[in-house]
Amino acid sequence: MKKNIIVYSKPNCMQCNFTKKYLEDKGIPYEVKDIFESEEALNEVKELGFSSVPVITIEGHEAFNGFRPDLLDQLA
Repeated sequence: MKKNIIVYSKPNCMQCNFTKKYLEDKGIPYEVKDIFESEEALNEVKELGFSSVPVITIEGHEAFNGFRPDLLDQLA
């Protein structure tokens, strides 16, 4: 079953880049929402209760932030 994964990101964010590379290396499709380009994306991050990126949302799971290979491994 394909899960809808969104990575909220911003430019020059190491943890964001690690997260995206990790998903790519595992062949897991995801969508990126840049909080610098989209005020809507920034508001979504704030509504989730986070003040830093990356924030990862996965259908059917609780959102989390930071580079978390332990949680990302559950998707693979």
